[in-house]
Amino acid sequence: MGTPLGDALRLARAGYVFAREGVLARLDPAGLPPGAAPAFKFARLLERRHAGTGAARVSAALTRLGPSYVKLGQFLATRPDVVGPQLAKDLETLQDRMPAFAQGVAEETIARNFDRPATEVYASLGPAIAAASIAQVHKGETVDEGVRRVVAVKVLRPDVQRRFHTDLTAFYRAARVGEKASPEGRRLRLVAIVDTLARSVAMEMDLRLEAAALSELAQNTTGEADFRVPTVDWDRTGREVLTTEWIDGIKLNDFDGLRAAGHDLPALGRIVMQSFLRHALRDGFFHADMHPGNLFVDAEGRLVAVDCGIMGRLGHKERRFLAEILFGFISRDWRRTAEVHFEAGYVPPHHSIDDFAQAIRAIGEPIHSRRADQISMAKLLTLLFEVTALFDMKTRPELLLLQKTMVVVEGVARTLDPHLDMWKTAEPVVRTWIERNLGPAGRIEDAAHGLASVARSVNALPELIAQGQRIATQLDAATRDGLALAPETVEAIGRAEGRGNRWGTIALWVIAALLAWWVFT
Repeated sequence: MGTPLGDALRLARAGYVFAREGVLARLDPAGLPPGAAPAFKFARLLERRHAGTGAARVSAALTRLGPSYVKLGQFLATRPDVVGPQLAKDLETLQDRMPAFAQGVAEETIARNFDRPATEVYASLGPAIAAASIAQVHKGETVDEGVRRVVAVKVLRPDVQRRFHTDLTAFYRAARVGEKASPEGRRLRLVAIVDTLARSVAMEMDLRLEAAALSELAQNTTGEADFRVPTVDWDRTGREVLTTEWIDGIKLNDFDGLRAAGHDLPALGRIVMQSFLRHALRDGFFHADMHPGNLFVDAEGRLVAVDCGIMGRLGHKERRFLAEILFGFISRDWRRTAEVHFEAGYVPPHHSIDDFAQAIRAIGEPIHSRRADQISMAKLLTLLFEVTALFDMKTRPELLLLQKTMVVVEGVARTLDPHLDMWKTAEPVVRTWIERNLGPAGRIEDAAHGLASVARSVNALPELIAQGQRIATQLDAATRDGLALAPETVEAIGRAEGRGNRWGTIALWVIAALLAWWVFT
C-alpha cells in the first residue's frame, strides 16, 4: 500500500498535468463538490494555451501520466455520470497506444518464463508490431515436428505490475475521500469503480488468464459460422508471454480492403452486433474490448476477435435484466421494463413502479419517432442509468463493462453500416434468449434445477442431523458439572478491568451471562 503522503503527491502531480493540458476545463463546474470552485478556477490559470482539441488534450495528459491513467481514462469513458458527458465523449476516442520497449527486454522476458533462450522457444521473433499499456505484440514463427507456423507473441511490459499497483493505491485513496465527502460519491460507488478497474487490470497482467479466456470463448462459439478466436499455443504461454496463431485477416476498419475482398460491410455490421449480444446473453461471457484494432475478417468472411485481455461476465439475473430491458424498449412495454428493475433489486422497493415506468417512457417514446439510424442503443442505456439516479439506483459494477462494450460495439457496427437498424438487428437475438429462458422450456429447466437442489439438500440431511447430535453431546459434556469460564476468559476480564476499559469488561460479562442463560434455560 502507498503512504498517504506518497499518494497525495502522485494525485497532485496528476492534477497538475490535467490542469496544464486543459482536461479540467472539460469538467462541468456545476457537478463539482462544495468548496471546489476556487481550486477549479486556479487550475484554469495553469492551462496551456493552444493545446489542441478536447480529445487531444485528454489523450496527451493520460499518455503523459502513464499506463494506469490510460486504462482509467478508457474505463471512465463509460461513466458520463462521473466525469460529465463532454469529457466522456472525449475519452471515447482514447486509444491505448504506448511506445514499444526494447526487443532485448522482450527476449529476456521470454527466456525467464520458459527457462531457455527465446531463440529456442521460437524459430524467429520479429520486432514489436503493436504496443499498448500492458503488453506488446511480436510476429514470430514456431517449428514443431517439422511443421512451421506463424504466431502472434504477446509479451508483458516490464515493471508494469509495480506501476499499476502504485497508481491504484492512489486511485483508492481518492475514491474513499470522494465517498466520505459527498453523498453523490457514495451513490456512484467510487470505490467499487476502482475495484472493477483493479480486477480488470489484474486479469490482464497474467497472460495465462487471457489464454484461458480465449479457450473459453472458442469453446462457447464452436458452432458459430461467422465468429471465431485464434487458438492458443499452451506450450509457449506463461504468466508474461502469450502465444497464439497468427491471424491473416483484414482489419475491420480497412473498408477499402474489405470491399476489394468482396465482403458485405452491412452484413459485417450485423455480425458484430449480434455476436456481442449472443455471447453476453447466451453465455454470460463476452469480449469487452471490441474496438476495430481487435477485430479482423478472415478469408472465409468470419469475424475474428483477438486480444481477450478484457472480458465481461454476467450472471443469469443480469442477463435477464439486459434482455428484458432491450425487449421492453423494442415492444414499448414500459411497465414491464420498470418491473424488471425492481425484481432485480436495482431500484429500492420504497419507490413507485408506476413513477419509474413514467421516467422510462420519457426516454423511450422519443426514439419511436426517429429513424432507426438516429437511435443509439448505447446512449439509450446511458440515459436509462442516469434516470435511475433519481430513484436511488446505485451503480452496478457488473454492468459497467457491458455498457462500455455496448458503446464500442455500436460504434463499430455503425461505421460498417451507417443506416443499421440497431433494434431490428438486436431483436432476434433478444427474442430467442427470452423464449428459451423465460418461456415454457426455461421454466421447465428452472424447475428441474430446483428439484436438483432439493435432492442435494435431502442427501445432506443425515450429515446435518449427525452434526447437530455431535454439537448437543459436546454441550452436554461441557455443562454437566455447571458452566465454567475458561481461564483465558477470566484472564481477559481481568486485563480489561486493569486497563479501566469499562465497556470492554461489560461486553465480556454480558457474553458470559448470555451463554449461561442459554445453557440453563
